[in-house]
Amino acid sequence: MPAFKTPFNGYSVKFSPFYEQRLAVATSQNFGILGNGRIHVIDLSPAGPITELTSFETSDGVYDVSWSEAHDSLLIAAIADGSVKMYDLNLPTTSNPVRSLAEHTRECHAVDYNTVRKDSFLSASWDDTIKLWTIDRPTSVRTFKEHAYCVYNATWNPRHADVFASASGDCTARIWDVREPGSTMILPAHEFEILSCDWNKYDDAILATASVDKSVKIWDVRNYRVPVAVLNGHGYAVRKVKFSPHRASVIVSCSYDMTVCLWDYMVEDSLIGRYDHHTEFAVGVDMSVLVEGLMASTGWDELVYVWQHGTDPKAP
Repeated sequence: MPAFKTPFNGYSVKFSPFYEQRLAVATSQNFGILGNGRIHVIDLSPAGPITELTSFETSDGVYDVSWSEAHDSLLIAAIADGSVKMYDLNLPTTSNPVRSLAEHTRECHAVDYNTVRKDSFLSASWDDTIKLWTIDRPTSVRTFKEHAYCVYNATWNPRHADVFASASGDCTARIWDVREPGSTMILPAHEFEILSCDWNKYDDAILATASVDKSVKIWDVRNYRVPVAVLNGHGYAVRKVKFSPHRASVIVSCSYDMTVCLWDYMVEDSLIGRYDHHTEFAVGVDMSVLVEGLMASTGWDELVYVWQHGTDPKAP
């Protein structure tokens, strides 16, 4: 499948939960340091090139995107100016964004839609906070302030509507329950900044964390003194980690070493695939919920690749 070229540097890529051929891509000019951003919505074609359905320009870089779990045309984006913007593909470009939520005081780095309670979503920011939003309110429901440094990622538990995890530059991952006044668990998971975390889709107590220390660690939050597994194989910081929606023990990660790695943390030789198709930092990766083995990645080389596990991402 051919790659899709973006005018800016890729930051995040997400498969639609409704259409197996559709993805959203977050991009930022000048590596996200300064300049504009653009969100691309692209469609795959079995026989031909990847086509762009639509795109949305932003005056600041876009660091992350997340699809609504309730409406197939809605997506939200994390913007470098600290805002969370909502877009509706059914409306003309001039009518978008349909909402701009501007409460964070520094860059918004990640957004995540709740897969159980489908009207709520999270935003994580470099202002050290996480905010909880619902689709019908113009202001946040709650702000979570415990991290001592940038929050790079916040992700909902796939089974529990009120539980989420966060990953921070303060070297901790935290577990939260929105019904509780503070975090319910603090994981001193790495000795360096934690850039990403994700929950296992089949076991609601298993969490993965990815760090500047080049490792991915798997934790059982019922007994978190030592990790269940430590996955070493990346040469630089691990930027993103995602559990497979189809196989309980499979994880994909991407890194500043320009590679995408596939792991099975249950087996001794845990590295089961390595892809080196990017020529710059690989910073965004996702796995399709609808098509088993279908993966996508994006990076600072301004390219989006979509491929089936076991094939060459660069093969036409």
